[in-house]
Amino acid sequence: MDVLNKFRSTVTSTMSQLSTVLPGNPVTREYEATKHIASAGVGLLWKIYSGYKKSTQQSASIFVLEKRQLDKWSKTEREHIIEVVKKGVAQLARLKHPQILTVQHTLEESRESLAFATEPVFCSLANVLGKLENTPQPLSKSLQDYNLFDIDIKYGLMQLGQGLAFLHNDAKLLHHNLCPENVVINEQGAWKIFGFDFCSQSINPVDPNPTWPSWEYKVDVHPWAQPTLDYLSPESGCDHIQIKANDMYSLGVLIFAIYNKGNAPLQSNHEWSTYKRNLQEMKYNTPKISIVDAALRDPVKLLLSFRPEDRPDEHEFLKIEYFNDVGVKTLNYLDSLFQWDNLQKSQFYKGLPQIMEKLPHRICLKRILPCLVKDCVNPVMIPFVLPNIFYVCENCTKDEFVHHILPCLKPIMKVHEPVQVPFIFLQKMELLLKLAPLEDLKSDILPMLYKTLELDSKPVQETCLSVIPSLATLVEGPSMKNALLPRIKRLCLSTSDLSVRVKCLVCIGKLIEYLDRWLVLDDIIPFLPQIPSKDPAVIMGILGVYRIILSHKKMYITKETMALSILPFLIPMCIENTLTLNQFNVLISIVKEMISSVETEHRAKLQQLNEQHRSISNSLTLENGTTTKSNGLTNEFQFESFVEKPSMQISGSNEITQITNSLSFNYEKSKAKQSQDLPFRSFQQDFTLIPSVEKSNKNNPVPKDLTSSLIDSNINQISWSNQIKPTSSSLSQSKSMGFENKSMNLQSRLSGFENNSVNPQMKSMSLHNSAKNWNDLWFKQEETQSQVKQLSLSDINDLLN
Repeated sequence: MDVLNKFRSTVTSTMSQLSTVLPGNPVTREYEATKHIASAGVGLLWKIYSGYKKSTQQSASIFVLEKRQLDKWSKTEREHIIEVVKKGVAQLARLKHPQILTVQHTLEESRESLAFATEPVFCSLANVLGKLENTPQPLSKSLQDYNLFDIDIKYGLMQLGQGLAFLHNDAKLLHHNLCPENVVINEQGAWKIFGFDFCSQSINPVDPNPTWPSWEYKVDVHPWAQPTLDYLSPESGCDHIQIKANDMYSLGVLIFAIYNKGNAPLQSNHEWSTYKRNLQEMKYNTPKISIVDAALRDPVKLLLSFRPEDRPDEHEFLKIEYFNDVGVKTLNYLDSLFQWDNLQKSQFYKGLPQIMEKLPHRICLKRILPCLVKDCVNPVMIPFVLPNIFYVCENCTKDEFVHHILPCLKPIMKVHEPVQVPFIFLQKMELLLKLAPLEDLKSDILPMLYKTLELDSKPVQETCLSVIPSLATLVEGPSMKNALLPRIKRLCLSTSDLSVRVKCLVCIGKLIEYLDRWLVLDDIIPFLPQIPSKDPAVIMGILGVYRIILSHKKMYITKETMALSILPFLIPMCIENTLTLNQFNVLISIVKEMISSVETEHRAKLQQLNEQHRSISNSLTLENGTTTKSNGLTNEFQFESFVEKPSMQISGSNEITQITNSLSFNYEKSKAKQSQDLPFRSFQQDFTLIPSVEKSNKNNPVPKDLTSSLIDSNINQISWSNQIKPTSSSLSQSKSMGFENKSMNLQSRLSGFENNSVNPQMKSMSLHNSAKNWNDLWFKQEETQSQVKQLSLSDINDLLN
């Protein structure tokens, strides 16, 4: 809460300051000022605010001069200062050069203030050197921590020299007040010339040797309405001469001040008399310049010469050995990059990382990075630029990455041609995961990965597949099911490259950890048998996926899935001749493991079902006191009893005695039983009697003893009842042998058997189930044979008659 309250109070105070300064100023119609950051200009009168253009959201800086600062002076002095300041801004707006501060919106005046908008600015050189008038209090952390590196000074002085060369030779202007207050450092760290309040235009601008009107310092004019005496050349102050050497002297004093904490070698404190006294000393005593960098001492000594002809001009200054530095040349090359062709730029970018190793991180981030981003508008150059951008990222904090680099990378993420662009992103994915916020990873980086899987490039596909598992935690369930997995599966099925297919399987195996069980059952397991390859590497990849699924604690695979889907796919692979012995051992071990799992599960299930069935049977037995029908059927299905009954032989007197005794059963009792078992019993008797009669007619034409006939008939009934099937020929033979009545009785019984309502289930059976009906009949016949009525002698006589 303290941080929020502090932030709120800062914003409130800033807005209150702006509300008292900018209301009514036309600049506020197009620009929004957000924060007071620095000060610049003569006397540091200009307050610099960060802001943006309302229509385009483009960053900008708003320079504001509050007129109330001048209230302590007379009206004439106030008007004179305002007039000089307005002239300087007007002249600045007319100049267009990389080393001149760029004006985006010209000067606007209101009753309370003057304001204009420029390119984004960080601060003035005077602020960096410790002059903090009109700066925000407390100072921003970035300004407090800002230190000038050697490369800053070297390249900054080169930019000032280039700016003066433009003014002197092209614009035909003398700046006439070059000092730290009039040097502005923009957001990228470039030094820009500002403060043209006292500039002088050439009298003959078309002349190769231009001249400028004379100028005289006036003691009765306010110091802020005249050039700063500490940076004013001797010939200009004393002799009223205006030449190019005036600005070169000012440049020498500025270099000295950089190494002397912002203080000039001769300080006059705006006093004309002190200034003149210092000039007299200067004729005989050269300022001590030992504090200046050794490589700059001789050039600075010449620049501070009392005689203007001893000073080097801007071109000679730019050629000194001090600027013969790799870092300076690199920055200078970046500023003129648009002049070179693609081949030259590509060669430069290849060697840039080795140069950036020697440069401070701030220079790489603020100075080099913007130049690199500008060249990304050309897709052909992106593969050469992108590695350098990622080199800058390696030394960035998260805040620096989010504010300076990520906005530049987002448009590049959408570029897929040439394929080197997504390939570089994939190679640096670990760095992106470290620095990028979670929401940006989901909104920009994941879609880039999905698109990369569809590119027709083997190295890109393999690298993408190896990177995806590291991002699996970011992929939500619907995206995993509908976006990522379908692309991996499609690539695995469509690719003709073995290594890509194996990489797909490895990727799927690593993703199992992040998938739910139903997604694996519905998408992964049915997909594996579709892979159109039996190469050993692919088989091992498939086995690896199965192994991960089987061993994962949350991936329970049912025996039905293994028995119906997995094992029918794996078992044919066991006879592949391309497998090595170790590969075969791995395959067969997984197959055995699955079979063992199926066996264990199914045996346990069957045991459970049998126990439940036995429990139900026991409960029914206890309730009814009888054995259940299922147990009886189970006993009848014993194989031994099924075989022994048809093979019974009647031998010896014991069997005959048993049969004879069986004839003494009561006829009335058997009659009642007959009505219950009529269909099956009649069916069996008729088909056992026919062959016995047929045999007696052929082999015994003479009459036999009735007792013997009865015995033979019963024996045949027992031994042939399960072997002889009814045929039409047997029925016709029975008619020819005098059994017409019995045959008709048999047919009526057969028809009654078919239509009888005693067993309606058999009535509805179709012919294609005849095998099953006969099977049931076999066992029913065994049951009914034990219940067949034994005939008495009178019954046999009735039968023969």
